[in-house]
Formats: sequence, structure tokens, C-alpha cells
Amino acid sequence: MFGALYAAEGTSIDVLIDVAAEFSPRYEINGPRDVTLDLSGLARLFGSAHAIATELQRTAAERGLDIAVAIAGTQTAARLLAARAFTAREMADRDRLRQGYGGPPKLHAKAEGPPRNVIVVDPEGEADALAPLPLSLLADSNELATFRKWGLRTLGDVAALPPDAVAARLGQEGVRWQRLARGEDPRPLLPAVPDERFEQALDLEWPIDGLEPLSFVLGRLLEPLAAHLDRRGRGAAVLHIRLHLVTRAVHERALQLPAPMKDARTLRTLALLDLESHPPAAAIDRVVVAVDPTPARVLQFSLLTRPLPSPEQLSTLMARLSALMGEERCGSPVAVDSWEPGKFAMQPFTPRDVNVIHSHGPRRHGSTETNFSDLRVSVSPWPVGANSVSVALRRFRIPVPARVRMEQGRPIRVITDRRGLAGGLGTGGVTRCAGPWRTAGNWWTEGTWERDEWDVTLSDGATYRVFRDRGTDAWFLEGVVD
Repeated sequence: MFGALYAAEGTSIDVLIDVAAEFSPRYEINGPRDVTLDLSGLARLFGSAHAIATELQRTAAERGLDIAVAIAGTQTAARLLAARAFTAREMADRDRLRQGYGGPPKLHAKAEGPPRNVIVVDPEGEADALAPLPLSLLADSNELATFRKWGLRTLGDVAALPPDAVAARLGQEGVRWQRLARGEDPRPLLPAVPDERFEQALDLEWPIDGLEPLSFVLGRLLEPLAAHLDRRGRGAAVLHIRLHLVTRAVHERALQLPAPMKDARTLRTLALLDLESHPPAAAIDRVVVAVDPTPARVLQFSLLTRPLPSPEQLSTLMARLSALMGEERCGSPVAVDSWEPGKFAMQPFTPRDVNVIHSHGPRRHGSTETNFSDLRVSVSPWPVGANSVSVALRRFRIPVPARVRMEQGRPIRVITDRRGLAGGLGTGGVTRCAGPWRTAGNWWTEGTWERDEWDVTLSDGATYRVFRDRGTDAWFLEGVVD
């Protein structure tokens, strides 16, 4: 059993929704003045369908609404009957005004009978109730215009047509309009889902100062919030923390989570680590915690590979590292559009599938491979084959300071304080050298750089790349050639 509420023009849809929500949680908003309800089970509470319709109209009248109520076996029939009842009453009121009848239109035709804008139809009598209704109740379309050209004026005329003939002449769209004329529902009722607020707040009796007492407050707020997310099958995508201070200021923080989470302990840890890096300026007298919900994730691990750490563990680890080292020093390195050697930027760490990484593998032929995990740069200008030689430069993550003696513009000796397994690293006389190669960049900004690079082979047989920073006139060992 379905009910339809059809209101006058200019009616607030929010008030109409409130009336519908008082009777059934399953209601669908069809337009600015049209709401459909699922009335299944209300007969035990109110009695007959007439009693339900009368109670609906009485509740609407208390809210100041002028509506028509129709109850039928299908939602399509209820909507058509409610719309017809209201439009017919409006036309009757206009006719009475044109005839000089004074006073406002009455809501009920007779005090002892049911209201005139209330229609209740049994499922067996739906066809007879819909038959005299005009085609104008349906939306205008080419098919309806065709029906009018055929001399059809009512829903009963369209419903009486042979379905096969309608499909042959007008296709499936014509069949759809005929089913609507018969009161058949094209789909089940789609109930409106109210916007849920995933938020918890607490007014403190006494202001608190420090992370330790705040930890207990956050735990008290996040536990019911996490339970609410779990019941709804949601996870937190963004965690919002609003701290109202005694100075009337509001300290707000928003944490972008790498994956949907609903574990209260993990969310509390992330919030505390963030507040440790960005503490409030005064004592706190009100705490508000809110999340932006998103569908919870479903994990399916492979039987052939090791599972990655959970997002909760990774997020907690990255938050601890960021609080210890700084946000700009934690994440994943990415190459930037620059010719400066060793130049890279940091982006938030997001683990990738190990199978995808292994399936692609490193690029070999005629390419430059940069792997920030071991900071190895391999250069192979010719195709790798049986008679080709590949050269690799193992770069030092932090260039090693060096002292270089020059004669006639060429290096003859390199000295460093770094000690290796066999004597000094990068220390000895230069037997062969190649260079210099001068590079520069960012001369249009404050971060300008300029350097001269040399490849030198020392007396120990090892080949190194050294460079001189022309801005500071300092020498460094950049790496060793394998």
C-alpha cells in the first residue's frame, strides 16, 4: 500500500518531507510538491486506509499545508490520483471565484464525511479509478501527442489499447506510457536517504591543556563515531578536529586519510600526532570531532604474495615520522622537471601493488633509470647486447665533501675524509680525467645553481664523479662509477 502527498504551489518541500517522515521512513521525493510513501504496516497503528489518509491530512493541516492525499496499491496510481484530486479542487475553486463566491475555499466538502481531497482506492478498483483521468496528468511527450491524435483523451483509453499494437507503432517508450496509464510502477520505490552527520561534540566542565587529557576526550568521542561508521558500512576519508579555546578562537585541523578507516584507536593516534606538531594556542573547553564518510574498503589478499601492511599501520607510522622529522621530509620521492642532479620532491606515501611493480620491471634499452629506493642511476646509451658495455654511476645520497688540487685547470689529486674498506674513499692521485661539464639552472629564481663536473680515475683504479659548486667554490664527490 502506497500513499502520495500532493501540495499546493509554493509549499516548502522540507515541511512536506517532515510530514511524510512522521508516518514512514520510506518515502521518495518526486518533485517540489510531490512525495510518495510506503505505508506498509501502518494499518496496525491507525486502522483502515481512510484513517491513515485522514491522519496524514490532519498532520499537514497542523503544519499549515494544503495537500491532497491518495492511497492506492501502487505508487503510480497514488501519485496520479493525488495530482488529479488537487488539480480538480483548484479548478473548482477558480470557477467558484469567477462566479462571485466569496470567502476562502473550504478544506472539506462535508464536515461529517471524508475530505474531498482524500482518495482511497482498493487495489481491485484502481483501474476504474484511473480510467476517467485525463492524459494531461502524464508528462508531455511525442507518444502522448500521438495518443491525442488517435482521439484518446483519458488514461482508460490508453490502457485499453492492445499492448502489442502499441509496441509495434510506438516502441518500448509507448509501452512504458501505457503501463503508467494502467497504474503500473516502472520500478520499486527509492526511499530518500537523509544526510547523516558523522560528528561528536563534548562541552568540557573545566578547560584542559595538554595532549594527555585531550587523549581521553578524543577516545570518548571517537569510539561512538567509529561504531556509527561500522554500522553504516562507512569509513572515514577525512578526519576533522575542532578545538574551541578559552580565548574564543577555534583551532581546526583536517587529516586526509590514505584509506577509509573506522578504527577508533588509529584515528585517535593520528589526531594526537597531528596536534603534537600543531598544538593549540590556549586551553580547550569544547572538542568537536567529525569525519567525511566514504564506503568502507574490502580487502582481498593474494595467496601467492605477501600482504602489504594495513593502511592503519602505515598511517600511524607516517604520522609518527612526520611528527619527528617534519611533514616535508616524509613521503615518497618523485622526479621533478629540472636538470639539477639529485633534484626531487616529496609526495604523500601511497604503497603500490608489488605485483604491478614486478610485472613492469625497470627500463633497460636506451633509457635512464632512476630508482630512489637504492639511489642508483644507470645510463645505457647503446642497446644492451653481447658486445655492449653498460656503465652505472652509484650516487651518494649526500655528496661527500672533498679537497681537489688543480694544475693547469685540471684536477691532479682528490682527498676526502671518508674512510672505506681499503683506505680512504675517493682519495689519491688522478691518473685520468675527463671534463669539465658545466651545468646550471634556476638562474631566474633565488635557488640558482651552477657546477663543473669531472670524471676522474684515481691511483686505486676507481673512477669517481666530482664536481665544484661555482657559487661556494667547494668540491664534492657525487658518486662512484661501477
